[in-house]
Amino acid sequence: MDNNNQNSTNLNKFISSTGVCSRREAEKLIVAGRVTINREIAQLGNRVFKGDVVKVDGRKLQAKPKTLYIALNKPVGIVSTTDARERNNIVKHINYPERLFPIGRLDKPSEGLIFLTNDGDIVNKILRAGNNHQKEYIVSVNKQITEDFIEKMSKGIPILGTVTQKCSVEKQNNVTFKIILTQGLNRQIRRMCEYLDYEVTKLKRTRIMNIELGTLNSGDWRELTEDEMKEINKMISSSSKTQEASLQPAKKQQKTSKRKEKPTANNFNKKSASFRKNSPKYERNAKFSSKKKRR
Repeated sequence: MDNNNQNSTNLNKFISSTGVCSRREAEKLIVAGRVTINREIAQLGNRVFKGDVVKVDGRKLQAKPKTLYIALNKPVGIVSTTDARERNNIVKHINYPERLFPIGRLDKPSEGLIFLTNDGDIVNKILRAGNNHQKEYIVSVNKQITEDFIEKMSKGIPILGTVTQKCSVEKQNNVTFKIILTQGLNRQIRRMCEYLDYEVTKLKRTRIMNIELGTLNSGDWRELTEDEMKEINKMISSSSKTQEASLQPAKKQQKTSKRKEKPTANNFNKKSASFRKNSPKYERNAKFSSKKKRR
């Protein structure tokens, strides 16, 4: 392939990538003479190189930044935050030239797979538990794992004012188990173990959705491949964002509360007024009132 083509982008593709219009519409703009490259009228087949100024109807087009998706094997001690005040924050550790932020979190004493990106749209779709996107962990504890422990962990543990969702838990050896979650409660696995009087000694995330940690060394990172991102996008295509997905349960609760609503003592209607008029107490009060008026 021509080296010039490798370092440049077809003009109609460049215009489309800025979000102005489709490639086909971009071709029409070019043919109509409405597009310039470095102040010269552009033609079909022109290519855009780094530093070129492309304008449509005199307005400069800005290329969208490339979306980045990174898989990091987070070491113990690195904090999943972008806060610059944290000396060991995850962004400083990666030291990438562009702004990135982590998708979700992995506790400071935990290690393993975590994603970082500059694509804000994908975050909630991956994280929301209701979208059933799996995260797999290998966990070591401080004492012998029993069948009772495995059963209780898999059925759900009461923590943080709720009960954890049912999950897959498999014993690996006497002190190690594998657990697959779709939830992401704060320190969830550690709190679940603590409830059963176990202490986590090592926690490593080995998979998020279709991405395995594999042989990635601790502290190292890599960009997700095009095929991996295609699979992720397919998995999240029907996913809900956090706010949208949380609206439906709230509506159901409102309907339920309306059905259970009962009239209060202060409610007044014709039926209750009629009943009071026909009551003996009402008649006595009426007679007493009329006597007062005569005086």
